Formats: sequence, structure tokens, C-alpha cells
Amino acid sequence: MLKIAALFSPLVLPAISLAAGESEPMTPEDVQANLNVVWTILAAFLVFFMQAGFALLETGMTRAKNAVNILMKNVMDFSVGSVAYFLLGFGLMFGVSNGFFGTTLFGLSGVTGNDWEFTFLLFQTVFAATAATIVSGAMAERTQFKSYLIYSVFVTAFIYPIFGAWAWGGLLEGGGWLENLSTGPFTDFAGSTVVHSIGGWIALAGAIVLGPRIGKYRRDGSPNAIPGHNIPLAALGVFILWFGWFGFNAGSTTIGDGSIGRLAVTTNLAAAMGAISATATAWIFFGKPDLTMSLNGALGGLVSITAGCFTVTPAGALWIGFIGGVLVVLSVWTLDRIFKIDDPVGAVSVHAVAGVWGTLACGLFNAEAVLNIGTSNTGLFYGGGVNQLISQFIGVGAAFVWAFGLGMLLFLALKHTVGLRVSEEEEILGLDIGEHGMESYAGFQIFTAE
Repeated sequence: MLKIAALFSPLVLPAISLAAGESEPMTPEDVQANLNVVWTILAAFLVFFMQAGFALLETGMTRAKNAVNILMKNVMDFSVGSVAYFLLGFGLMFGVSNGFFGTTLFGLSGVTGNDWEFTFLLFQTVFAATAATIVSGAMAERTQFKSYLIYSVFVTAFIYPIFGAWAWGGLLEGGGWLENLSTGPFTDFAGSTVVHSIGGWIALAGAIVLGPRIGKYRRDGSPNAIPGHNIPLAALGVFILWFGWFGFNAGSTTIGDGSIGRLAVTTNLAAAMGAISATATAWIFFGKPDLTMSLNGALGGLVSITAGCFTVTPAGALWIGFIGGVLVVLSVWTLDRIFKIDDPVGAVSVHAVAGVWGTLACGLFNAEAVLNIGTSNTGLFYGGGVNQLISQFIGVGAAFVWAFGLGMLLFLALKHTVGLRVSEEEEILGLDIGEHGMESYAGFQIFTAE
């Protein structure tokens, strides 16, 4: 109890040691360092819990015969991704680098981290896993499990870390070219582009290479709705994601101070406004308030505010979330009906499209002077000119070329080697039985695992 009190009371601070048997008293710097570790590790736990949200959302939005497969992919992309990111990805992303590659931290370069570096490693690991799991929904109900495992390794060990090094390398020992643009540093505080658009563009590549599910499009090209089997489960998944996002955004300060409250507010406002605007848009265009659109609208608002949660005002967050929700609905409709891209859960629209918008919005809504956090990245609407918007366009463009390009190469290579799509018979029967030899709801399905 005394040690806990020492963290919060400067009156007892000089008399209390940092740990039992330590002779030196804790300094205010020691307390702040420990508080930073505690807040960052707690935020990492919240982001980890988002894996449960993704699992429930994707499971609910797809058919019962593929539920085990969805859950299995969510378990394994985090497991495989954690190891791959530890062994290689973290070093590439944050090691001493020439702007493109770095391998001086953890994994293959040896475990030599201090307490903070281990904390930072876990926090970044759950971000890498988020980027990997985004693809699961877009490629659901028709992808071979072994190919998905291979993809998870490549994304967490190489594709995600390299772009992350370009944009975030300077957070530890590295430094990337997007942090040193002549028009000003590329701004993406918590990862609208670094995490979400990277995952979303790879998801788009996977959906294109795979092609649509059997029965998704009629002979005349019109889409045929394939409803998810458990919308309550999907809704619960979104609430879990919303909850975990407070760790995703506010945790990205990696500092236990008063700013985390403001970040939580901007995050929540954007999510709420995204849900409202998506509901209204769907109601106007489709005649009914569609729950799945509302859920994806909330996620679109969350993805949109992720880049600017630290640098925009609450009023800016409302606008960013509003536009993000509208864009998600329009994007889902466009991809489905115009481009004939089958994305069962709307992952590309939520993560890639909303991620692009949120990143570009920093060039418009960044308000550091208003928030008393600096003036170097001020947006157009607050007197900063177009330089920051130019930097944002450069970052968004680089992310698309890198992630979509490598995603296409990766999935085409898998398609022509180990195989990417399951057989027609297996797809009709369900991946639970074909890939895993079991049912998700034993006794409630037509087919058996025997």
C-alpha cells in the first residue's frame, strides 16, 4: 500500500523506495517512468482484447458453417504474428536504420531491451496483430487456412513493419523518410494508415485475387446478399472493438498524463458520429436503418479518428467521424455493386477507405496551436496552409503502393504455389468441416464432421 501511495502523493515520495531493499528514494522521474509503463501496458491489454472483437464481428457477419474457421484464423494470426514480429518485425520497424531497414532490437539481434523497450514491444505487437487480422474478414469463407498462416507471417514480419519504420521509426531508435518530408512530417498518431489502411489495402488485394464467394453474384452481375448468421454476435464484437479503441488511441501517447482523457473524448465522439451518419446514410439510400451499416459506421469513425485523435479538437473529431461513417456506407455499396469485390464484413471500406480519409483529415483539422501542443503540423482549416495536407497525401499514396502492391504479389504467389482458395465442394460444405473437421454449432447444422 505504501508503494501505491508513493505513486500519487509527493508528500510521501522521498521516504519510499522504488522496490524492497533499494536504498535510493524514488524521484518524480521514477514515478512518471513507472506510470508510463503501467498506462502503456494496460493500453496494450485493451488493444489485445480487440482481437476478441474482431473474432466476434467477423464470425457474426459470416455464415455458421465457417465460424470455426474465422475463430481459428483470429487465434492464429495473433499467435503467429506475435512470434514473427518479435523475431524480425520489431527490429525492422524500430531498430537503428537508414530509413528503410533496421534490425538492432530483439529477436534475431538478441534480447537486450530494458523495461520500457519490453513494454513498447508488447504495445507494438498488438498493433501488428491488428493489421494482420483485418484481412481475415475480407477473405472470409473461401481461403485455405495454411495460406492464411503464411500470409500472417509475411505481414507481421515484413510488410507492416517496413511501412511502420517509414512513418514511426523515430519513436524508438529508427527514423523513416516519411518523418522527414520537406513539407513537414507525415502525421498518423495512432495508425489510421500505418495500421488500418495497410491492413485494408492488403485485404483488398486478397479479395481481388480470391474472387467472390460462390453465389455472391447472379448471372447478370447483380449482387446476391449473403447475410451473416449472428448479428447480435457482430454487435457485441463492435462494442468490444469500441472499448479496446480507447487503448489503441489514448494508449498511443505511451505517457501516463492528462492528455489521455482528451484522446478518449475525440475517439468516442468520432465513433458515435460515424454510427449516426452511417445510419442516416443507409436509411436515406436503402429505405431502412441497417444495423450492419451502423456497426461499420462506428468502426469507420474510429478508424478515421485514429490518425488525428491527438491533434484535432473535439469539434474536429465530430466532423471526421461524420464523414467517415458516410464514406463507409458509400464504399461498401460501390465495391459490392460497381467493382464486384466480395468483402463479407466490409473490411476494405472500414479500414482502407476510412483510414485514408482520417489520415488526410489531419492535413485539414490538425489544431496544435488551439490545443497548445505545438504548431509544426497545423492543418489547412487552422491556418497551416497546404504543406501538411501534401505530406498526408504522400504518406497515403506510399501506403497504397507498398501494401496493395506487395499484397497482390504475395497472394498471387500463394495462389500459384500452395494454393489460396478452397475447392468448390469445400466452400459449399463449409470451411469448418473441410479445413478443421468440426462444427461450430454441433447438432444445428445440416452437415456433420464425419
